[in-house]
Amino acid sequence: MTAPLFKGVITALITPLRDGNVDEDALIRLLERQIAAGVHGVVAVGTTGEGGGLTIEEHKRVTSICVETSAGRIKVIAGAGSPATYESIDLARHGKTCGADASLVVTPYYNRPSQAGLVAHFEAVADAVELPLILYNVPARTGVDLSNENVAHLAAHPNIVALKDATGDMSRVSWMHANIGANGGQFDLMSGDDHSALGHMAHGGTGVISVTSNVAPEAMVALYNAAAAGDYATARSWQDRLIGLHKALFLDASPAPAKYALAKLGLCSEEMRLPMLPTCDAAKPGIDAALVAAGVI
Repeated sequence: MTAPLFKGVITALITPLRDGNVDEDALIRLLERQIAAGVHGVVAVGTTGEGGGLTIEEHKRVTSICVETSAGRIKVIAGAGSPATYESIDLARHGKTCGADASLVVTPYYNRPSQAGLVAHFEAVADAVELPLILYNVPARTGVDLSNENVAHLAAHPNIVALKDATGDMSRVSWMHANIGANGGQFDLMSGDDHSALGHMAHGGTGVISVTSNVAPEAMVALYNAAAAGDYATARSWQDRLIGLHKALFLDASPAPAKYALAKLGLCSEEMRLPMLPTCDAAKPGIDAALVAAGVI
């Protein structure tokens, strides 16, 4: 099996807002902080980047800024999720044009297509754009669950190279590791769930697309490096330190808690775009305590 294309800590980067607009200066600061911390990549305008709340023009602008600023130092994955296949194709094409390393395409949400419809959606995007495509399965958000067998089917497409799995089900990554790579081909298995990312890697995963690394990138990189080296005692010690933060960043609707934490660090504002709201007061003490426990502040 060849070396993974996508591995390590890839941050699902928030999109900072100020006065109703994308705060481009803050975006660049956040990206440079990620690069300095040693992350392996970022996702521009995924779910955590409020892809559903930005205009198409803003979406494309943020992706372009991430590509231009990173200048090849880390991988940039263009969020291309949409309930409409034509829009996913448009966003993936922009990712290709601006120089992104891949596109991340979530299962279409709200309209709940059949398994055959999911396969047709991903194949249409992969056929239309010659750019590596990462499947994203997050049933809790989208209302549909891409089956293991259809992940395996899609993995045979030359442009479909990885899966971001946010189900938290370790049996799924074990099945995929055993079955999809059995023919010697390469298909990368990324966790999309910080809570279970360590277990995911132990079962054959290649890394994590992380919300927590927005706030604690160095710690997440240390956790990954230990796990990748087979030093699970050290990896568990990092997980013990971070588990409170993993949970605290979902005490309110994500990414509001991450923005609250980053605002406490002076890196951006808490501003969200409706229907999302800034973190509620009830959640703030829990986030504050988790930041201290994780050594962030």
